[in-house]
Order: sequence, then C-alpha cells, then structure tokens
Amino acid sequence: MRGVTSTPPRVSIAEMIWSWIGAFLGISAVAYLNYVVLDGSDLGLMLGSFGASAILIYGAIKSPLAQPRNLIGGHIVSGFVGVASYQLFGPCMWAAAATAVATALALMHITKTLHPPGGATALIAVIGGEKVHSLGFLYPIIPAGLGALIMLAVALLVNNIPKTRKYPEFWI
Repeated sequence: MRGVTSTPPRVSIAEMIWSWIGAFLGISAVAYLNYVVLDGSDLGLMLGSFGASAILIYGAIKSPLAQPRNLIGGHIVSGFVGVASYQLFGPCMWAAAATAVATALALMHITKTLHPPGGATALIAVIGGEKVHSLGFLYPIIPAGLGALIMLAVALLVNNIPKTRKYPEFWI
C-alpha cells in the first residue's frame, strides 16, 4: 500500500489561470444556455458531472481521460446506460444505480471512452428527478452529449491560446 513515486510538482500560475478561464467559460456557456435560452422548456443542459469534466478538460488536458473521444463518448455511452438501467430496474433504485455505474464503466472500457464523470452521468439518469426521467433516451443527447460538445468547443479554443498548452492529445 506504499506509493511508488512522489507527488507531482505544482503547475505554474499561468497554467492555473488558463485552467480557471477554461472552466469558467465552459461552465458559463452551458449554464447560460440552460438558464437563459432553455428556461421554461422541458430541456435542461446542466449536469453535475460537467463540473468534473471541466476539471479534466481544462485542468488536466494531457490526460487520456480528458480527450474529446472520452469526453463526448463517455457522457453519451453513460447516458444511454443510465436511462436503460432506470427503465429496467427503476422500482429497485439501488439496483438501477449500481447497474448504471458498473455497466457504464464496462462499456466505456470496451469503447475506449473512459471518462470518470460519465459514471455520474449514468447515476444522474437514475437518481435524477422527473424532469430527467421524462427525457428518456433523449437524455444522452440533450443534455449529456450537447453539453459535453459545448464544453469541448470552449476547450479547443481556450486550451490552444497559450503556446504552452495544446489540446487535444488525440481525437480518436
């Protein structure tokens, strides 16, 4: 249980600032569309799992888990799994929740789209309120896929402004 290496060095102040700018703009874009453009509709774009995605795609841009394939694929795959799990096991919420997260993990591994916030996207499909449940299989597209796509667009812009940051590492 002993670690095999030491803690990584702290990132530069410039890296922290660019990460902050990216996270602020990415979440702002999704939140603005959610609270202003879609206000009053049955659609929503804000998912708690996008907070974790923002940390990866703006703060850990070299991580394989932060790349576009993983971001988009992880949310969409997990969204479908979460909806299916709720529809199959909804009356037994503990089974629906466990099945959603475990199956999302397995399918993200199989599809090479592992993105840890996807586990939360699957879980939200199960434990979310009536507004989430009423979306059914639209949920993986809107909000999960579209919100992730908006955050990706911001990541592509912000992460490539400074010469010290290049994103993505790979697409497919």
